[in-house]
Amino acid sequence: QVQLVESGGGLVQAGGSLRLSCSASGLTFSSPAMGWFRQAPGKEREFVAAISRNGGSTDYTHSVKGRFTISRDNAKNTVYLQMNSLKPEDTAVYHCAARRFIVSGSNYYIREVEYDYWGQGTQVTVSS
Repeated sequence: QVQLVESGGGLVQAGGSLRLSCSASGLTFSSPAMGWFRQAPGKEREFVAAISRNGGSTDYTHSVKGRFTISRDNAKNTVYLQMNSLKPEDTAVYHCAARRFIVSGSNYYIREVEYDYWGQGTQVTVSS
């Protein structure tokens, strides 16, 4: 059974940084395409960042471009989200997601429905 476990969340002041990790276990297939989503209180879950299986292609939602960086280490079955210049509006529960079936190693996915597995999430709180 595939399990995704996020870590690295916490409380940080505006302008600070955090690095989230998502560790995958139970994989019986090649490294999946991965993504990060977030859900703020009272809001729907939204796409944050995505990375292809080979790590060569990435995408970000507009509000985090230039501040967040997604990366992966396939040897460790781990994906990361480096978050810099954090703002209070980044406060949310951050979830990682994995997609098993992919057409090409360079494809990434930005819609929730395209993902097969989800982690429980890690809370990120940015104070002003």
